[in-house]
Amino acid sequence: MLYQYKQLPVGKQQNDDKNMPRTNKSIYAALTANIIIAATKFIAGGISKSSAMISEAVHTLADCFNELFLLLGIYRSNKKRDKTHPFGYGKELYFWSFIVSILIFGLGAGASFYQGIVHLRHPRLPGQLTLSYIVLACAFISEGASFVIALKEFNKIRGDQSFWAAVRSSKDPTDFIVLFEDGTAVIGVVLVFISLFAGHLLKNPYLDGIASILVGLLLTASSAVLARESRSLLMGEGISPVTERKIVSIVKSDPGVVDIFRVFSIYESPDEVLIVLLISFKPELTTSQMNDTITRIKERIRGQFKKINYIIIQPQADKESLPALAG
Repeated sequence: MLYQYKQLPVGKQQNDDKNMPRTNKSIYAALTANIIIAATKFIAGGISKSSAMISEAVHTLADCFNELFLLLGIYRSNKKRDKTHPFGYGKELYFWSFIVSILIFGLGAGASFYQGIVHLRHPRLPGQLTLSYIVLACAFISEGASFVIALKEFNKIRGDQSFWAAVRSSKDPTDFIVLFEDGTAVIGVVLVFISLFAGHLLKNPYLDGIASILVGLLLTASSAVLARESRSLLMGEGISPVTERKIVSIVKSDPGVVDIFRVFSIYESPDEVLIVLLISFKPELTTSQMNDTITRIKERIRGQFKKINYIIIQPQADKESLPALAG
């Protein structure tokens, strides 16, 4: 939908005009927690020789890189437009978000699968698990706190939508990437804890390797969802059908308009939208009157939808002259 960047969906007009600034609180919280947790997990994994613990350490390290890439994407997306990029650099955020989804799979899931397979081929019971339990408990608290912060930030924009509907309609990938990272991190910690405890209790060395593979599958599923959403944004998503119907209603209500034939739209960034309108004007309008009508339509659209920065209106004589796509 149109107003997903720190706002409620388009149906909530009372919140449409609020332009809430990006705080990146969830990203910085996740990055701080992950740096500390990754170091302690590597230490605990090295002492206990647990493949699941090493997998979790690599997973957390990958998350650190993910947050850094997101911050880089945010920084580069805020560069001012220039001659080579007249619409700005907003899609840099979408590009780096896609890189994050690939990194989750390539580094996080790949290392987990590798550790799990190696451990299953050469099974051995982990030793000295006390430190691992302490680290996992601390990780659960830190990752859980980061997840709660990310969830609160996400709920601010979710409104009354379902969780998956909000993810699919969001135009800011930072809203859901950190949330997915923290969620999979919490689940991963629980899986590793269960595997270590059950393996030690049952004297089963295979559970540690199975846990690593389960973490890999979890990361694969998470990266697939994130890649799909980031790819869709990178390729150019448009405004929602609800928003388009409202724009059509605005145009048709103008006294100088006969009909509107087509609305093209694309998100240049989470806060910038370009729309192209093919409109048929009344034939008796003079050039000056048509310009006034165009100006009036643009002002009304921008007055209701603050994120529509670019509006191009193409006068259209009749439907017959439209491209076949409009049929």
